[in-house]
Amino acid sequence: MQTTERQIIQTSRIATVHRATGETDVQVTINLDGTGTCTAVTGIPFLDHMLHQIASHGLIDLDVRATGDWEIDDHHTNEDVGITLGQALSKALGDRKGIVRFGNFLAPLDEALVQVALDFSGRPHLSYGLEIPTQRVGTYDTQLVREFFVALVNHSQMTLHIRQLDGINSHHIIEATFKAFARATRMAVEVDPRRGGMIPSSKGVL
Repeated sequence: MQTTERQIIQTSRIATVHRATGETDVQVTINLDGTGTCTAVTGIPFLDHMLHQIASHGLIDLDVRATGDWEIDDHHTNEDVGITLGQALSKALGDRKGIVRFGNFLAPLDEALVQVALDFSGRPHLSYGLEIPTQRVGTYDTQLVREFFVALVNHSQMTLHIRQLDGINSHHIIEATFKAFARATRMAVEVDPRRGGMIPSSKGVL
């Protein structure tokens, strides 16, 4: 009976969100209990690469498709992908009953070392501690990393702390961040059988 109940929780943790504005059109489908498959077509190749990291290392299935005003720059599309992904993540989590809630991971990538700690607390907060040495990785403006996480945090209602412990290569620093975020998210969204489907809070509500 417990196995059946857990399967019901898992198969329901799929969400699709479509967001259209005068600047972008974004659709995200997420499955929190996936195997890491990813389709990412945002028109921003480096962002697509990072979304693949979230899926692969978080064992989250993602389908992200976006069009935007790329002739201006990547800012609006990058931000709106973060917003829509955050909304889809929150929708897939539902009332957040039975989840572990907290996640923490320290990810190395060659010389880079980044720690991510997060809490699906219902209280959006970002503490961002990256020092990325270059303005761009390929065509991607590295300032957009922070903008992506601001958008995601605000719309998933999570508390997120990102700390860079080491690193001199911009690509390595950013990729280590997304990998650490993926693994911390995987930890936090797992269903804890000892919770018995209860809200993971001493207040009884998130």
